[in-house]
This record gives sequence, C-alpha cells and structure tokens, in this order.
Amino acid sequence: MASRQLLFRTLYRLGFTPWDGHALPTSLTNLIEGDRALSPGTALDIGCGTGDNAIHLAERGWQVTGIDFVQKAIDKARAKAAARRLDIRFEVADATRLCEEGIGSNFDLIVDNACLHGMNDEDRHDYVREVTAAAAPGARLLLVEFVPGGSFGVPGIEPSEVAQLFEGPWTLLASGSEPTMDRTGEDPGRYYLLGRAS
Repeated sequence: MASRQLLFRTLYRLGFTPWDGHALPTSLTNLIEGDRALSPGTALDIGCGTGDNAIHLAERGWQVTGIDFVQKAIDKARAKAAARRLDIRFEVADATRLCEEGIGSNFDLIVDNACLHGMNDEDRHDYVREVTAAAAPGARLLLVEFVPGGSFGVPGIEPSEVAQLFEGPWTLLASGSEPTMDRTGEDPGRYYLLGRAS
C-alpha cells in the first residue's frame, strides 16, 4: 500500500491525473437517478479523488463522506464542494483502515470508482473487512474496477475474485461492463453492485 500511496501522491504533485475529468460511471447514475433510484441516505465514496462522484451524490440529496489517501486530491475535492456550497465531509484516509481512522459506519451506499483493483491480495482482504464494517444492514456497494490488462498499469481484478472476496456478508446483485471505463475498445472496466445482508 505504501508504494501505491507514494505513486499517487507523486502523480497529483506532477498534475498527471488522467483518471480525473471523465464522465461519471454509468452504473452510478443508473443507481441514483430515475424512477427506480435508491432513496438518498448516507454514502461513502472510497478513493474519491477530487470529488466528482461525491458531489454528484450530494447534489441529489445524499449525505456524503469522501475519502482518499492523497491530501492534494482531498484539498481539490473540498474546494469543488465549497464552490457549489455543498456540505460534504472529505477526509484523508486509507480504505484498509476505515474503522481505525474514524470514518464511521452505517453507510447506506458505498461507492468505489477504481480503488480496489489497484490493491494487493492482503490489502484487498483488509478492504473487504473494513467496507463490511462500515456498511449499514441492507447497504449497497458499487464497485467500478478495471479487469487485468486495463488502463494505467493497474493490476486489475477478475470478476471471479470480486465474487469470492465478498462472499458471505454480501450478495452480488448485478454486474456488467462499465462504458465510462472503456477507452481502448476492449471493454476493460466492469461494475459490480452488491447488497449487504440485512
């Protein structure tokens, strides 16, 4: 985890953030907008970057906490939210230590747009433990991740591994390709919608 944190801090410092400025995940807009949208509640945005997903949620009535391990990203996210006069809690935190870092619990919706897929095996297991502890009964978890061989040199995660990691306290409700991550024509991105046991 430490080497990954250093990499992202360096990229933000250099201003090379190709993951910023893209369209919001289609799976997220489908989940929170329209006739069958989730009712607004509390949301946790993991790996929030400069805050676009968190802002989108807050503008639709969600009470949002966004976390990222890069201070510069959090500073930009706070500035964006302030410019829109949105009350969003942004914190520097590690997704594998949510409880220890006081991020909270009982979130109705947890969103991860491209965080889990960059972790090693040990961090992935810690992540699942922490996300599960942070989720309210009946919560929804939306993962948007690259599969192996995707962009930006991240390891990616196989769909079968997602199912195995979350088996037990979570049920896979839906999954499929994520159009906003398809920059190569090879469909490297997928979404996974999971439900927490009530």
